[in-house]
Amino acid sequence: MKPFFLGMLIGWIVLPMAGFLYLRFGYVPVAVDGPIIPFEELLAGTAVRARVAREAPAKARLAATEENVTAGARIYREHCVECHGLPGSTATAAAKGMFPPPPQFFEQKVLGNEPVGQNYWIVANGIRLSGMPGYKAALREEQLWQVSQFLATRNELPESAAGILRAK
Repeated sequence: MKPFFLGMLIGWIVLPMAGFLYLRFGYVPVAVDGPIIPFEELLAGTAVRARVAREAPAKARLAATEENVTAGARIYREHCVECHGLPGSTATAAAKGMFPPPPQFFEQKVLGNEPVGQNYWIVANGIRLSGMPGYKAALREEQLWQVSQFLATRNELPESAAGILRAK
């Protein structure tokens, strides 16, 4: 019976206290260039994927017409390029200084190709502790869908949208 209570004491008091002290005395690496905390990517990535999968709209509320994708390109150009880049450009100083690094959508062909509803959820709500802000308070619902449609179709943009990205 004594080992049982010792185990309970360690599990309920000692381990949580050690975790609190680890945080309280600043041993957690919080600098962008600090080492990755064990299981950080696994835990954060799993939580984000689960939440987005559960809450993202299954169907787009706005069609991927040329007009909407072009409007999405304008919104992307105004709000997103500083972190996510333009076709043929290198990552900006801001993007290089972020952890986790923001996906450079025109270099990486996979990230951002999620269903449009998942793009919408991320654009609207943001991702905590990643630098990705939520734009729900800054953009109208229609604009959120337009930029989401732009991201979902960025590998096959109409010339009107591609031209907005090339403009200086």
